[in-house]
Amino acid sequence: MSNAMRSDLLQFTLSFTGELADEHRIDLYDVSQAIIGFQRSIALTTHLVLNQKIITQAPALKGAEILAFPPTDGSWKINSVVVLTAMYGLGTLENNSPLGHLVYSLYDYVVSESLGVRVDLNKSLGQLYEETQKNNVKLPLIKQHQADSLIEKCNTAMHEIHRPIYMTGTAGKAEITATINRERLPLETSFSMQTWEYIHETRTSDEEEAFVGRVSSYNSNTFKGRIYVEKFGRPVSFELSKNSRGQKIVQIVTSSLQSNALRAYKEDEGRVYFKGYQRTSRSGQLKSLLITDLSDKPIGN
Repeated sequence: MSNAMRSDLLQFTLSFTGELADEHRIDLYDVSQAIIGFQRSIALTTHLVLNQKIITQAPALKGAEILAFPPTDGSWKINSVVVLTAMYGLGTLENNSPLGHLVYSLYDYVVSESLGVRVDLNKSLGQLYEETQKNNVKLPLIKQHQADSLIEKCNTAMHEIHRPIYMTGTAGKAEITATINRERLPLETSFSMQTWEYIHETRTSDEEEAFVGRVSSYNSNTFKGRIYVEKFGRPVSFELSKNSRGQKIVQIVTSSLQSNALRAYKEDEGRVYFKGYQRTSRSGQLKSLLITDLSDKPIGN
């Protein structure tokens, strides 16, 4: 056990407040489902960092295990610790936990983006990579398309964490906090009824619009992915409409993805032109785009 504890990465804490949770009560079924979502999202994030692959089932986690501590007395806090079972080979791991900071930063990105708060992944990870390189520590390189795919895989988990808030209302808010070497690091975004409405309710615009961008991730099974849209200056989730899933369009999508992933595009290489409808939350926040037509050349009106 002593060897395992020396390889602890970080602790995550999920806490519920408001409504009955302030009276130390919460619906048992709702909170049990929230904990499952909590564990799943951490497991998928940790596996990507350690193995550079995205899994679909939390039990498939390799190289680490997630252990739970008893709930904190007088509150609704669930504590979990990510423990490495296969050492990654970082000489400075025990001193400043660079791998733990990487898991935390990626998880913060996934949660924030899922709940409608925009985060610059390159900015959030860039400083960490720069600092570790100065110390001759090589961290796994997380690419934008991998992080974007992770967001899609964690979608159900994000819904479940909201369950005590939207289903029985026995909690009004949920927060996730990380602790690394006794340093408390709250995630950028908390869970609330507003964030639940963001992920749950979707409205589609009445008019089709034209866009230009580059594909950063794509799932051939669901016809969904993420695309960097020049108009918005950030990646946006997308889905190909049923009438735009032909072989030619899919080939253009995957070609753009490859160019983007390899950072090999020059000028117009990898750029796609498309039309589609905006999908927004009740408050008007853009959630995704429903693509109706897509080409590697400008599309006429």
